[in-house]
Amino acid sequence: MIVGAVLLATLVGVAAVRWSGEDIRAPDAGVAVTRQLRFEDLPDGSVAVIDGRSGLLVQKVEGEAGFLRGTMRGLARERRRAGLGNEQAFELIGRADGRLTLHDPATGVKVDLESFGPVNAAVFAQFLPHQSADRDQP
Repeated sequence: MIVGAVLLATLVGVAAVRWSGEDIRAPDAGVAVTRQLRFEDLPDGSVAVIDGRSGLLVQKVEGEAGFLRGTMRGLARERRRAGLGNEQAFELIGRADGRLTLHDPATGVKVDLESFGPVNAAVFAQFLPHQSADRDQP
């Protein structure tokens, strides 16, 4: 009975926090660097990563690239659900604390990439400029 009471109290506590609308996330650190990016599937099966401002190819990702493809598939699905196309670039944000966020300005969806581990976050980190002083640079 004690275990049941503890579980019930835990469920009630979690439900109360969820229903309160209180944001339980830590606030994001400041922006250190950003880059606008578009992602396009190519006929050879690779993915073109294109600078959203200049239109220049940043990198051609070949092979499986499961995390990149899965992340972009989910964001594309949200755009389709909202009746939007893929014209608008995504925003890759490098934060002052080293964390990465992929933001879709078209839908407002944000993906905290560090939540998937450092190896997966590094897949996107390679698309950011290396000089943190160069904010908003391609």
